[in-house]
Amino acid sequence: MLRKPEMILIDVDGTLVDSVPDLAYCVDEMMLAIGREPYGEARVRDWVGNGVERLVRRALTGQLDGEPEDADFERAYPVFLDLYADNTSKRSTLYPGVKEGLEYLKASGYRLGCVTNKAEQFTTPLLQDLGVYDDFAIVVAGDTLPVKKPDPGPLLHAAEFFGVSPDQSLMLGDSISDVKAARAAGFQIVCMSYGYNHGEDIRNYDPDLVIDSMEELKTLL
Repeated sequence: MLRKPEMILIDVDGTLVDSVPDLAYCVDEMMLAIGREPYGEARVRDWVGNGVERLVRRALTGQLDGEPEDADFERAYPVFLDLYADNTSKRSTLYPGVKEGLEYLKASGYRLGCVTNKAEQFTTPLLQDLGVYDDFAIVVAGDTLPVKKPDPGPLLHAAEFFGVSPDQSLMLGDSISDVKAARAAGFQIVCMSYGYNHGEDIRNYDPDLVIDSMEELKTLL
């Protein structure tokens, strides 16, 4: 059973927001711009979750862990950044239950923060455009600190901001990097069943709980 937390930190891509339609559009347009074949949304979906630089590297190699040639990356990455700056939220949507879940958490007095590996230049406009930016007292983006998830640093930074101890903190995420960061920080971790975990079932990584909608938090907390 979950201990009632004082602070809840929430991930963005795959937890709050289905951002794959925009990311896949940008990957495919980037590939075309450098004279290569596009992949389509289904393929890109398995590569999302570690920031856009990693996503571009995966697109150039066609695999999760490969490293492209430096020259290829240096050519493609600026193209992707320009595309994504113009397409941060055109096709992205909040998942069902997110609005209701956030309303419940706010009404119940939980301190809310957002912790993502997405760079600040994309995170802020995305959350603003989808109407949830003001729900969070702190947003820790992928370039806010020298480290990002699965390093526990961003979670501990937010806990310090709120003056809350890790054992009174909960992370809500969707991926192995969220689970690893939460465990290393001493947080409880709840994962969404629908998120991005490179095609793997998040249950394989033993989060404290897996839920299908943020609305379920009403009965859990």
